[in-house]
Amino acid sequence: MGRRIKFQMGYGSHLPVLLKAVSLTTGPVLELGMGIFSTPVLHWICSSQHRPLISYENTPEIYAQMEQFRDEYHQVSFVENWDLADLSGEWDVVLIDHHPAERRIVDIRRLANCTKYIVCHDTYWKQDRYYHYKEIFPLFRYRYDYTVYRPGYTSILSNLIDLKDFKV
Repeated sequence: MGRRIKFQMGYGSHLPVLLKAVSLTTGPVLELGMGIFSTPVLHWICSSQHRPLISYENTPEIYAQMEQFRDEYHQVSFVENWDLADLSGEWDVVLIDHHPAERRIVDIRRLANCTKYIVCHDTYWKQDRYYHYKEIFPLFRYRYDYTVYRPGYTSILSNLIDLKDFKV
């Protein structure tokens, strides 16, 4: 059975961090894992700013709901195999919120040195048995943790931008 979109506390908890990162940049945005919180918001911001946004999803039901957001600035794509997702180029902001859970660190490694801000959802330490973020945190010079809502903690990672002044 496919992954369903749920409404629970913590599911949209990455939005404050994501919106802050997007507000500090003007370039391309990449969304790995679409959803009812991030996809519409990123779409409206990026489209209104004539800014490239590429969104990937691997769950057919979610993709079917989100493909309505496709326009000249927003590329919406279904992927069966994350290895085939084109992540090349330089990114201002990347949202990491895709499945399967263990795939997240693979793609973070792929993006570590070409992305200003990598926004990682679900970084609460008790969830690390699923996401394994602790394996990739040492790869980054800078890290900021947004811990307002548990279990949906969100971390922002960068090797390019010092996050000492990044506050939400």
